[in-house]
Amino acid sequence: RVEIETDTSNKQRKLLWTVLIINFLFFGLEMLFGIFSNSMGLVADSLDMLADSIVYGLALFAVGGTITRKNNIAKFAGYFQILLAVIGFVEVVRRFIGVEKMPDFQTMIIVSVLALIANVICLYLLQKGKSKEAHMQASMIFTSNDVIINSGVIVAGLLVHWLNSSYPDLIIGAIVFVIVARGAYRILKLVE
Repeated sequence: RVEIETDTSNKQRKLLWTVLIINFLFFGLEMLFGIFSNSMGLVADSLDMLADSIVYGLALFAVGGTITRKNNIAKFAGYFQILLAVIGFVEVVRRFIGVEKMPDFQTMIIVSVLALIANVICLYLLQKGKSKEAHMQASMIFTSNDVIINSGVIVAGLLVHWLNSSYPDLIIGAIVFVIVARGAYRILKLVE
């Protein structure tokens, strides 16, 4: 029994390290290109990738721990996501009120397609792990949200181009933060 738990813990650690590295790399990539392309959608998604990296790091800390520790880590991750969503939403409102230059739609689309591919790989790896533990379920919720978010940023990039307006980028930024908050709520419900 102890050997099976150790094997499961080692598999979870390896999996979490893999998705953590992928997400952290894409946090940096999306933040860099989000700032250079003036895209709130990319910046929002990069912050979501950072939050996911932190969640995966916390989940790594939970592997092999007690159910209480795993649930507490999932709870902390949920509250952290809510804080991130509030900060992001304030930035979106600030940009709506101010005068913003047009985001570069091509950069938005290219970087989001790459992030989408990375998140689909992460989701596949997490689902292949088939864990029902709260810290691993929380990781899957974050990653499935990311797939939706990446698709939204791609659509926003197309709309920015077709409508010649920065509003689709700001709207997708706002939606990203709503999705982040919704994911946080789902995680907090998991550990009640």
